[in-house]
Amino acid sequence: MAISPIWPAATAIDPATGAITFHGCTAESLLDEFGSPLYLIDTDEVANRAKHFVHAAATAFNNSTTHVSFAGKAFLSKEIVRLVLAAGMYVDTCTMGEMRIALAAGAPGRRLVLHGNNKSDAEIELAINEGFAKIVVDEPNEPARIAAIAKRLGKRARVMLRVTSGIHAGGHEYISTAHEDQKFGVPLLPAGADTSVLSILDDLTDVTPAATNARVGERHDDAESAAKPERKLRYDVKYPYDLSGEELSEPDRKLADAMTAVANGPALAVLKEIRRHEDVLELVGVHSHIGSNIHDADAFIQAAKRMMLLRKTFYATDAYTLPEVDLGGGYSVAYTDGEDSMDIDVELGRLADAVTAINRALGMPAPAISFEPGRWIVAPAGVTLYRVGTIKHVLLSADAEGHQPTDRAGNPIDERVYASVDGGMSDNIRPALYGADYTVRLANRRGSDESMLVRVVGMHCESGDIIIHEDRLPADLKRGDVLAVPVTGAYGRTMASNYNQALIPAVVAVSEEGAHVMLRRQTIDDLLGLDLG
Repeated sequence: MAISPIWPAATAIDPATGAITFHGCTAESLLDEFGSPLYLIDTDEVANRAKHFVHAAATAFNNSTTHVSFAGKAFLSKEIVRLVLAAGMYVDTCTMGEMRIALAAGAPGRRLVLHGNNKSDAEIELAINEGFAKIVVDEPNEPARIAAIAKRLGKRARVMLRVTSGIHAGGHEYISTAHEDQKFGVPLLPAGADTSVLSILDDLTDVTPAATNARVGERHDDAESAAKPERKLRYDVKYPYDLSGEELSEPDRKLADAMTAVANGPALAVLKEIRRHEDVLELVGVHSHIGSNIHDADAFIQAAKRMMLLRKTFYATDAYTLPEVDLGGGYSVAYTDGEDSMDIDVELGRLADAVTAINRALGMPAPAISFEPGRWIVAPAGVTLYRVGTIKHVLLSADAEGHQPTDRAGNPIDERVYASVDGGMSDNIRPALYGADYTVRLANRRGSDESMLVRVVGMHCESGDIIIHEDRLPADLKRGDVLAVPVTGAYGRTMASNYNQALIPAVVAVSEEGAHVMLRRQTIDDLLGLDLG
């Protein structure tokens, strides 16, 4: 019997015992064999989701080339690298460790991307030597650094500029990445610019006369020059248009104003800087990442329009057509039953229609379109298993003003049950860091029909060490029971720590072929081996 859509497809409940199984393996048998706590990754689920996204992108943008890169920051191992490469993906990396893991897995440089707001010279050198598909430039001085390293190596690097579009998306401030006051990228517009100038992008419906990139000479009052001036294409000018008032419609004037604002912006200046190093830098496009866990295409559409305007403006000023626009990642998944998640097929279709329309209106050919899903690929493939330890019933009373504590639905409660497990914030920091919400199930047996409201907490010396803020579990929950938390495949193991010198759990791959260790469990010898005192 299947559980619910947020669990891996091959997860089921044994009708006889009520135990949760993964490809036929019970949760308890996996803990008995591999230890507790334990990260599970359903590798069949990873492969299927990776193929799904690649196909959805190609189907939606059927008149463009599409590239899909797996965002390795979500969760990376050699086995995961091979799975996503086999599905047709590239792999995004942002540290030396991620680069080395991908290369050790056999990934060719042409299928790898290097991100990062503070890349080391060693990382840049490795990316150039290995022929990475893209090095994503993140700040104005970086092109000169990359160019110097490429010149020393006698090679040419492929680079792309990360642009902060000003579109804000993502559920938490720390995962909303396209606003101006943060560490990533180069702003599209000058500081203090009136962003309303970009509203014309929502009004363009078809190609306009201004899309010719023509610069028209000024009119004079004398009769000799009364005739309509000759249009001349001039790509060495700063501004895309200088059309006379009689010739310029209101939409054209607004578009010209928007392009002028972009032409004055930091992003276009960095694109020009990259082009000044064209002997050792190949400019392959622009990149936008607006945030994480975004439920629909609306914000992506707005960011895409701004990237296409930048592309149009750069063509007008420098006669250079940027070949590729990377729209980043941030595609949401549901962490609890009933929560929203992005329908990739529907929303990428909406995004494709918008990109086609804006490029037609701007008179530009379609670029290659790239995406960078991470969470969407691996989060739903992961489940974390724990053993229950202490169960504490804490009686609650009204505060000084007579207000009784309530559950999330607003119902008064007079008791909170704390169920402690053998893991916690060291294996899943997201609830403490972002206030992230998860659900939990008893995994080793059916349990009583009567349930109780429970907060699942970890073993660490922090009151904020909470895994599940609030959920219902059987009232007969006891020490030694197994709990399963789904949708932990992304940003669990990859953000794990040794807080309180806890050992980082193993990652076990489960599939139709059985179960095997993907990443081994840390040992006490690992901890002591680092301590040279």
